[in-house]
Amino acid sequence: MSIRPIKSLSQATPTMEGAGVELHRVFGFGDTTESDPFLLLDDFRNDDPRSYLAGFPWHPHRGIETITYVLAGNVTHQDSLGNMGTLGPGSVQWMTAGSGIMHQEMPEGDKAGRMHGFQLWANLPSSEKMTAPRYQDISGEDIPEETDDDGVKVRVITGEFWSKKGPVDGIATDPQYLDVLVPPRQTKRFRIDTYRTAFAYIFEGSGRFADASKPFGVLTEKEVMGEEVFMRDNSGNRTLVRFGSGDEVKVEAGDEGIRFLLVSGAPIKEPVAWHGPIVMNTQEELRQAMQDLRTGHFIRAH
Repeated sequence: MSIRPIKSLSQATPTMEGAGVELHRVFGFGDTTESDPFLLLDDFRNDDPRSYLAGFPWHPHRGIETITYVLAGNVTHQDSLGNMGTLGPGSVQWMTAGSGIMHQEMPEGDKAGRMHGFQLWANLPSSEKMTAPRYQDISGEDIPEETDDDGVKVRVITGEFWSKKGPVDGIATDPQYLDVLVPPRQTKRFRIDTYRTAFAYIFEGSGRFADASKPFGVLTEKEVMGEEVFMRDNSGNRTLVRFGSGDEVKVEAGDEGIRFLLVSGAPIKEPVAWHGPIVMNTQEELRQAMQDLRTGHFIRAH
């Protein structure tokens, strides 16, 4: 077994999207090399309805898949194919935009006005960018949750983990998407396929991740299974941890415990031409998509 080195630590940054939704961008709209096959991750968390009720009115998607995971409040959605519904706490929507879809998402807080969720964008390979759009709406009760003997809890949204299989399937990049809770002062290891891109996003509590290489910063030396590794200083709310290649990640929870998303996927390694929610491989394909939007040919018959 080899612990994955930590490539970088960064904080999510405040931004505004949609019709005026205040959120924090974890990564996105930059160089996709480090995150391939993932393009963007937003943390939409707010206790003030005025900061999110304007929502995300009708907008196009092409060439990607969007994954919306709701923790508090509700998100009502509707699209140009006639699909509509509401995502409640703990539920997931995985939308394959494919050749093109018009879509809107409108957040609603809970009784206390709280709204919290994440949206992750995954790229599609060139061979699947123009496939037929489709939805997978999964209720919270259908997402398997496993609790280990030490109190560590893992919700398996997609992929396989601890003999559990997530309900979302048929995804091009075959990702593993986990919601992990590690109790206070517990240490835990998590297996990840060696050649997958992987990251953790901390959204509750704090903790330290092991690093197989000696990075910059203040470090504490550890001995693990005869290998010299180090633990990064405590990282907390809204911290992104990017990992290099290896077999597993190791985390040590702080005094409050730690909760984070642990996401990995197979890199696509193709060129990216990007304009907002439309992601193609070439500038020519991007220009065609924009022309389709202007001329009313964006939605394709399949």
